[in-house]
Amino acid sequence: MNAQAENPIQGPGTALADWQASTSLAGVMPITHSELVPAGQRLVIVAPHPDDEVLGCAGILAGMKGREADVLMIAVTDGEASHPGSRIWTRSRLRQQRPEESARALALLGLAVDETHWRRLRLPDTAVAGREDELVGRLLELIRPGDRVVSTWQLDGHCDHEATGRAVVFAAAQKKACLVEVPVWAWHWAQPNDLRIPWHRARKLLLGDQLLALKRVAVNAHVSQVTADDQSPAVLTRENLDRLLQPFELVFV
Repeated sequence: MNAQAENPIQGPGTALADWQASTSLAGVMPITHSELVPAGQRLVIVAPHPDDEVLGCAGILAGMKGREADVLMIAVTDGEASHPGSRIWTRSRLRQQRPEESARALALLGLAVDETHWRRLRLPDTAVAGREDELVGRLLELIRPGDRVVSTWQLDGHCDHEATGRAVVFAAAQKKACLVEVPVWAWHWAQPNDLRIPWHRARKLLLGDQLLALKRVAVNAHVSQVTADDQSPAVLTRENLDRLLQPFELVFV
């Protein structure tokens, strides 16, 4: 998850307490892991940046333990633009560090996902929209009919999340795959009963205490994102983490 100039997200965002008081959110029905990824179906995660797969759908991923052969991880960018101007987290360091953090986070979730299950597309961070046609082409090569394809919501509020979301929507439809969208930035800018959220498509994957604790550990594996450097605060602030570590994951189906 990367903040950048075109991103409309500013300030601390909507407080967790406000989301907890949301009648729209309270009314969202639960969905089970087996409904999201039935036995025999492949799970394809398309993450704009290394960490979005854990922030948005760690619970879905953790449920694939023992089914790792049915998991394909697609990293659209290497997340190299998350710390513009930083002397500590340079672009070259982040390009190496962030994919390693992503792999470590999946291991902490209990998944044995080796390099054969990853596709790193290495599109430019914060500039995916300019390569959207290329992304669609790559996705059409990788997605199969019947896949369960999970990616960021196409109206999530971050340019890379939205470009990735649009590309996945198109590719999934072309390949007759089942699309699942997850909000990441929307927790920041949306209001508790926001009519821009597709509540009619929303479902909750409930996370038990143990799984939620695992998700927290996996998120903290993204050291570059959860720690401050000498010039700026952490990308993932306490407010961000509070909203993203609720006892459920919201999905749009």
